[in-house]
Amino acid sequence: MVSTKVDKKVGSKIWPLAAVLFIAVILRLWKISEVPVSLFGDELDVGYQAHSILKTGRDYSGNFLPLHFQSLAEWRTPLYIYSSVPTVALFGISPLGVRLPAAIFGILGVWAIYLLSNELVRKKFGILRRHRRWNLEFGILPAFLLAVSPWHIQYSRAGFEATEVLAFLLFGLYFFFKAQDLPRYFWVSIALLTFTPWIYSTAKLFTPFLFVFLFFMWRKEIVKFPKRDLVKALIAGIVVGLPIAFSTFLAGGTQRAGHLSIFTDPTTANEIAVARELDAKARGNEGIGINPQASDRFFHNKVFFWTGRVIKNYLQTVSSEFLFIEGDPNLRHSTKGVGQFYYIEAVFLILGIILFFSNAEKKIKLFIAFWLVFGILPAAVTRDGGNHATRTIIVLPALIFLICLGWSKTLTFLKVKWSGKILIGALLGFWLLEFVFYQHTFWIHNPRDSERWWHYGFGEAIQSIKEVEKSYDRIIISMAGEPAWIFFAGFYQYPPEVWQKNAPLRNDVYLPGFGKISHIDKFYFGTFGSDGESIYDLPKYIDDRVLYLSLAKEIGANLVREPQRTPPNLKLINVITYPSGEPAFYLFSGTRVPD
Repeated sequence: MVSTKVDKKVGSKIWPLAAVLFIAVILRLWKISEVPVSLFGDELDVGYQAHSILKTGRDYSGNFLPLHFQSLAEWRTPLYIYSSVPTVALFGISPLGVRLPAAIFGILGVWAIYLLSNELVRKKFGILRRHRRWNLEFGILPAFLLAVSPWHIQYSRAGFEATEVLAFLLFGLYFFFKAQDLPRYFWVSIALLTFTPWIYSTAKLFTPFLFVFLFFMWRKEIVKFPKRDLVKALIAGIVVGLPIAFSTFLAGGTQRAGHLSIFTDPTTANEIAVARELDAKARGNEGIGINPQASDRFFHNKVFFWTGRVIKNYLQTVSSEFLFIEGDPNLRHSTKGVGQFYYIEAVFLILGIILFFSNAEKKIKLFIAFWLVFGILPAAVTRDGGNHATRTIIVLPALIFLICLGWSKTLTFLKVKWSGKILIGALLGFWLLEFVFYQHTFWIHNPRDSERWWHYGFGEAIQSIKEVEKSYDRIIISMAGEPAWIFFAGFYQYPPEVWQKNAPLRNDVYLPGFGKISHIDKFYFGTFGSDGESIYDLPKYIDDRVLYLSLAKEIGANLVREPQRTPPNLKLINVITYPSGEPAFYLFSGTRVPD
């Protein structure tokens, strides 16, 4: 009899979680190689870096087992790239090889938020224990909403670091609160949280503040831990933290922050000067070299300018436009016309905030408030960071938690009467309708809407070149759009040991009609028309032993519908089209026989 009751109790916990994880798996792995429609530049960079590590033990810039990977444009945090090495070894530089780690960490994040939510709610803070009427643990709700979250799904299906940093953060917090009862887990928490700056740059700012907050708020509990557990945690923090701290401050790890920060924006001084000049003109001062008065300096200075930018970014992040209506305007980060959350979740977010901050225990109130404020901070101090879904994703679990509190209280309250049950059915029906419309948009409209954002066509173009390259002495790849080096290296799978020694950025040559362009072996990277010539002058500079991969926009005509508009004395080898049917690239050769 006792065994049967125990089995039922265990089953009541396992099966709901298993069902949620199954949903998470399907939404993250189904057709992951097809949607999104292509690997974009940063994903190719991850894949080629992992391929280079696998083949040579060095990044493609030649650095041995780096703590920050030297890419073509920046120094990248290392952990997602290292996480991709096994999958790239199994599946190559392919969508599955590059994206599978993000999907796996996305699924693990669903499990982690289940554990953390139960730990916060059931054991520590007593806001809710179980849905007695529904016989479910509270953690099922946040796990389910994260599993079906448009924000989380988007990042679980592409080679972004976002889901990995969330998984480490959530597991780290879970073990921190678990350690209040079982101190032996304290070192696990410290190690996991200290790894987050290895994964994504926003954690380099968020995690140190998080440590300070946690140690201050729970200092009384922490000092009571056995010395052995405290020493193990200290060692874990030092071993994991010192290498990334050294690499961040002394080996290029702050380069990206320098490029994105509002404090290094080169337009700031000019905007302040213009504002001061307008003040002077309003007083009737005209001419050149007007000296600003004290009032001009008071109202228009860097401190006020930066403060305004930070406040604007904060307000943009918490706006309904970003959270519920349009989301991130970058279609790699969001689905067109879909917010980061469903419309109906706005109601429960507001209700959850009211209930939470009026009823919750003081420490957890401050914890969630800290998470929201400091989770947005890394994005708020960057240019265009207010509606940047990648930089703000750290706050996603905290918002999910509040939404679920609103849902939970509503479901518990309304289930008492038949009228309440009808309203529950209506709310769930509205949510289900939103989910169905989101799925329709994601699978049917999103591939075409976002085809250019995902740099579709480069892979097909490079494959087309590989099929015919033996017949040509020189292959020129246009740089009129995105820098083509990483697309060539990744899709061609150029030998990394050769790339490390002869990367095209260090090999410039002059070609008539193209000017100074980079090259590696017989592959050249540049754009025709350095002296103002049009594409119709290209035949003067290439013969039938030269290929030129052109962006469709360089031609100014749709050669799929109008092949007769192919420039004279050029041979159209292939047309690479977007999923929408519009041309993306043209592959030409000359027709002139070389002397």
